[in-house]
Amino acid sequence: MKNNTLVHLGLALLRIVPSVFMLTHGYPKLLKLINGNTEFANPFGIGEAPSLFLAVIGEFICPLLMIIGFKTRWAAIPTAITMAVAAFMIHGADPFGTKEKALLFFVVFVVIFLLGPGKYSVDKK
Repeated sequence: MKNNTLVHLGLALLRIVPSVFMLTHGYPKLLKLINGNTEFANPFGIGEAPSLFLAVIGEFICPLLMIIGFKTRWAAIPTAITMAVAAFMIHGADPFGTKEKALLFFVVFVVIFLLGPGKYSVDKK
């Protein structure tokens, strides 16, 4: 296997696996939004419903785009921002272990933004 092939395989794994994991956090929020239950954190003071809507974009819609590799770099931005908000605002006063998962996701999605999707994607970059 060529080294280039391994790089693209690694980029695909880096893009797909964390995005699938992120869906497990976003799907319940999507269902909550669909069912009209907009009770949610409001870290920016824009309202619970808009905050929940933004979280659904960052934790469900954008990860779906990253899984298929469509507009991957753009899709990584809202997801990384959502994880930064979770780590530094929602769990800012919590112990490190509580915010660790959000920080790991944050770093992964920043790396995806920086490196792009690789050739095993719709974008093929």
